Amino acid sequence: MADLTYLDSRSHSDLRLDLANAANRHFVQVVAEEMPVAANEYPIFFTKNPQTGSFYAGVVMGLEAGTNLYAANGELPGYRPADLVRQGFFLSDGQIAIDPESPAFIPDGKPIFDERGEATPVLQAVQRAMHMLEKGLPETDAILARFVEHRLLEPIDISLDFDDGSRLRLDGLYSTSLDALHSLPDAVALELFRNGDLQIAYIQAASINHIRRLAKIRNDRLLAATS
Repeated sequence: MADLTYLDSRSHSDLRLDLANAANRHFVQVVAEEMPVAANEYPIFFTKNPQTGSFYAGVVMGLEAGTNLYAANGELPGYRPADLVRQGFFLSDGQIAIDPESPAFIPDGKPIFDERGEATPVLQAVQRAMHMLEKGLPETDAILARFVEHRLLEPIDISLDFDDGSRLRLDGLYSTSLDALHSLPDAVALELFRNGDLQIAYIQAASINHIRRLAKIRNDRLLAATS
């Protein structure tokens, strides 16, 4: 990443953002606030940060690295997670900054400032996404810390077979253990309920059925390529 530059309407009046930036993202981080909406379309799993070993949540958009099965020409037809919306933008000392060399900025993208130097709806969406992440990342970390404390996360290995004879295995993913959840003492379950954690647990566990949709999309594309 290049040096960050603080965003201002005069210096960046011609800056344009690529909204079709999802083509190569097969796993996108999400925060708890997004999960009720994201779970309508995507499977949600937990995985570990390879540097820190800490858990974080994300949506699976592809079954292979670098391939997004939901995106058409890089653009998502449905919900765009905040982490995709804010691509190229960062918070630095409480101010919005940009990476001028980010591939999220392209000459034929959508303008972020209008002719008066005011934020366009595109930039307003970025600002909302960054606010959501700033607030949601520590909240989600706290939820996952409680899940770990009560041993509610379990590894889940997914193997998928396709009509061309190929097989894909998804490793390193974790899901909420409903068995462990239902075995919790009443006092602990009540505490998790009051924190809103139970809602997240059930939403995540139900969302994994979308893996079947991803497998069907990939299988249909394989068949189309051979017909």
